[in-house]
Amino acid sequence: MNILILGSGGREHALAWKTAQSSRVDKLFIAPGNAGSAQAGTNVNIAVIDFEKTGSFAVENKVDLIVVGPEDPLVKGIYDYFKQTPGLQHIPVIGPSKEGARLEGSKDFAKAFMRRHNIPTAAYFSVIPEKADQGFAFLETLNPPYVLKADGLAAGKGVLILNELQEAKDELRHMLDGKFGEASKKVVVEEYLSGIELSAFVITDGIHYKILPEAKDYKRIGEGDTGPNTGGMGAVSPVPFATPDFMSKVEDRIIRPTVEGIRKEQIDYQGFIFFGLMNCRGEPYVVEYNARLGDPESEVILPRLQCDIVSLFESVVNKTLDAAEVSFDPRAVTTVMLASGGYPGDYEKGKEITGLDKVSDSIVFHAGTKIVDGRIVTNGGRVMAVSSVGNTFREALAVSNKNAAIINFNKKYYRRDIGFDL
Repeated sequence: MNILILGSGGREHALAWKTAQSSRVDKLFIAPGNAGSAQAGTNVNIAVIDFEKTGSFAVENKVDLIVVGPEDPLVKGIYDYFKQTPGLQHIPVIGPSKEGARLEGSKDFAKAFMRRHNIPTAAYFSVIPEKADQGFAFLETLNPPYVLKADGLAAGKGVLILNELQEAKDELRHMLDGKFGEASKKVVVEEYLSGIELSAFVITDGIHYKILPEAKDYKRIGEGDTGPNTGGMGAVSPVPFATPDFMSKVEDRIIRPTVEGIRKEQIDYQGFIFFGLMNCRGEPYVVEYNARLGDPESEVILPRLQCDIVSLFESVVNKTLDAAEVSFDPRAVTTVMLASGGYPGDYEKGKEITGLDKVSDSIVFHAGTKIVDGRIVTNGGRVMAVSSVGNTFREALAVSNKNAAIINFNKKYYRRDIGFDL
């Protein structure tokens, strides 16, 4: 098979790394890819939201399957584009339809879906500018802190958690007035859930599902979970508090009703579902859905996956996922993200990366990198993820930290305390 993976981050390098291991693959393309994915396949200079160029490339290169990494092309409808465009309908896409991607692309849609299917989540009220006063009134019924979420995609910046009621009301008005552009023309006001977060993942053909390894990521830039949120500074899998009893609750109350809801509502969905969960005193609640794998969670769950991922993709396309075998390594995997100095604020690009040839006992997944004149240089805020396997996550973390120290570029930054709260 010829396979095309869309995306350029650590998740896409991890998908390419895992896909390249399959005997089912003849040619592997990554668009646009990065310096790491170039080692697993062939990078192609096509933007992830350029559907027309993607389609032309797929036809010209006899692509048999497209795997979508990031959310943007899913929310913009790449699945539907291929399904509806003459000459492209024979090429299956791993990723949900535009309607299915609304589970991630619209917080209001996701919350209403959960309410319809009795899936546990925080109490909420969706606010539009004309109903701002009702939003203020709902805030008054809540205890602090107050959670405000832009309805649409806001590049990871559309969630505010505020301690003061008046500040929450002021920010709600700013959001409705366009603080996050079109994304916050509608705002979901939520009850705050207190607990510890983790992420669960499934792959589904829209009828059946298979549960993948769970993970816990760390989004704050500073050690001890301090400072602003980032795209994710590291992750661990498995999660120690995700006991069989807890995960049984997750499956019974959240995963199965979600997939059944997708089927009942006749939503085209073939791909991954990411469940952002909160463990509140042993009870699971959904914080958010994503319509794809997480990043940096991919860099810990894909190394644990022991089955052929391309065979899984084929089962998804053929709607035979119930017969597929899924197995994973019981050992722990920890990843540590190396970031550019200044991230998540302003940072510089083009810093040469050295020491990669000295790394041992870890897998280095590239995120924000590119090749310039034969040299690998930084090309983003999150530069690369160092993933390691160990009998415990602490053992794995020690190896990741050792290799994170070996890799060098100007103003490199990373957290040394991933998993500190476990």
